Amino acid sequence: MQGTLSLVATPIGNLGDITERALETLRTADVILAEDTRNTGNLLMHFGITTKVRSYHQHSSEKEIGDILSLLEDGSHLALVTDAGTPGVSDPGNMLIHTILERNISVTITPVVGASAVTAALSISGFPTDKFLFLGFPPHKNKRKKYFEELAMYPFTICFYESCHRIEKAIQNMVDVLEPTRRIVICRELTKKFETVYRGTIAEVREMDIPAKGEFVVVVEK
Repeated sequence: MQGTLSLVATPIGNLGDITERALETLRTADVILAEDTRNTGNLLMHFGITTKVRSYHQHSSEKEIGDILSLLEDGSHLALVTDAGTPGVSDPGNMLIHTILERNISVTITPVVGASAVTAALSISGFPTDKFLFLGFPPHKNKRKKYFEELAMYPFTICFYESCHRIEKAIQNMVDVLEPTRRIVICRELTKKFETVYRGTIAEVREMDIPAKGEFVVVVEK
């Protein structure tokens, strides 16, 4: 019997964004693989889902990964979730898929689509999105300067994530490499109670009072 791995998108903030298909998949899976079992536990409790949860993240051991692969080889249905949003996008979900494919394990891999901070931010940016480049999180230290220098050169709309600890630094990094008239959009806490969107040229946004709290998605006009 062939196993199934479902990549289940979960809300990035507002729990009302979860889909009926996602809920059904989480209820009927044999095991849910979670990046953070506490976060996922809160989500499951809210919706009354009692499926067994086990941990899977970027630091999972070879033994833990081996146990997951054995479950799939035995025909289990596993549902993979990240802390929030779509698994495999800027999280270790793609590493598991790569391992499955590399080892030529016969598994059905299917997406259960839903929320994504990338597409949410792009959709309200007002910038061209026929071509865009997602750059994940900037490096903390090494190669950070190069990251932003390259960002300034790409002929596409750019989207990247940044943490609350480094959003002020990221704005300064962009001031250093972008023309003052280059427009950006900074989305803070998308879909959550304190959702705020800051728009303007890089010179204008630099002067805005942006709290260093929450989750950030930055979109840069091409």
